[in-house]
Amino acid sequence: MPKVLIPIGDATEVLDTLYPYFRLPEDGYDVVVAGPEARMYHGVMHESPPNENIPCDITREQPAYHIRATVAFRDVNPAEYAGLFLSGGRAPEYLRYDQDLMRITRHFFETGKPVAVVCHGVEIVAAAGVLSGRTMTTVAKCALDITQFGGKYVNQPCVVDGNLVSARTWHDNTVFMKEFLKVLRGHAS
Repeated sequence: MPKVLIPIGDATEVLDTLYPYFRLPEDGYDVVVAGPEARMYHGVMHESPPNENIPCDITREQPAYHIRATVAFRDVNPAEYAGLFLSGGRAPEYLRYDQDLMRITRHFFETGKPVAVVCHGVEIVAAAGVLSGRTMTTVAKCALDITQFGGKYVNQPCVVDGNLVSARTWHDNTVFMKEFLKVLRGHAS
């Protein structure tokens, strides 16, 4: 089975992460979860609470499911993987400083392999320096992570730019995964 790598860390967004974790195997892909270390990580749920008495300017974060990484970034050979899926949450804020994750991310762009990016996952590809001339979407509050690194931001549910498939948030999961699977299948043929 071709493998798809999902990097995570503490405060990874669970809907961003668990949807592809369960969906990709339905189409014959083996999902491998990696982290700074091979261990259990704390997931979070981000949402804008409905009908709050006091409006929220930003999403509210609360604890959610835990997710196990079975391999550390330093031990990942990206040549063994057919695709990369970068989820959001707050984890990318610190994961973008991990040089092994930067090496992994650059490999997928240098080889033209499929990459999916949702929400704050954009912080990882921005830090890897691979967005120049690329068009993508993300949660609106992260648009600068695209434009400040030479990319073009568009506000739509899903954008496909060659091997790069991006979505705003987990609310776009259905269209996002359909497009990512198309790119994965196309790259394999």
